[in-house]
Amino acid sequence: MTLKLQIIICSTRPGRIGPSVAKWFHEFAKEQGRFDCELMDLADFNLPVYDEPNHPRLQKYEHEHTKAWSASVARADAYVFVIPEYNYCPPPSFMNAVNYVYNEWNYKPCGFVSYGGVSGGLRSAQLAKQLVNTVKMMPMVEGVMVQMPWELLDENRAFRAGDHHTGSAGTMLEELAKWAQALKTLR
Repeated sequence: MTLKLQIIICSTRPGRIGPSVAKWFHEFAKEQGRFDCELMDLADFNLPVYDEPNHPRLQKYEHEHTKAWSASVARADAYVFVIPEYNYCPPPSFMNAVNYVYNEWNYKPCGFVSYGGVSGGLRSAQLAKQLVNTVKMMPMVEGVMVQMPWELLDENRAFRAGDHHTGSAGTMLEELAKWAQALKTLR
């Protein structure tokens, strides 16, 4: 059975670059053939600041947006978060989305395609790893860092990856596949 990988666009702001970077990564991951890939956009779920009355561990969700998000997260075996850096941190939309559910994340690996200025979003990804550890995900050491992504867009806003992006992406996907297969036995 093919493992399911969700590639999640984490920025929800208008004018964001995340969809361009995520579309490139989605196509690259599909070509690698290690996963059945699904491109997800947090903006489509329209999650308000956490508004469930019960702790997520109980899975007693009252709101339709939470139920939809839970079902989406639950169907994946692994995740890649396409994540920008806002003031050295992950965007609030990412933090909120991870905190909405708990059991659905457990014992699954994740990777990060981070983007930003000269740091390429590395500070954001490092802080995000602390959160995903807490919901029992296994973050990959390998990742993809995109510096100055606005300089790598063509006239149609498509992301033009360099060899270092594709090399990093291939290595991360290889590791994600190993971990996804191994962690499946824990679930």
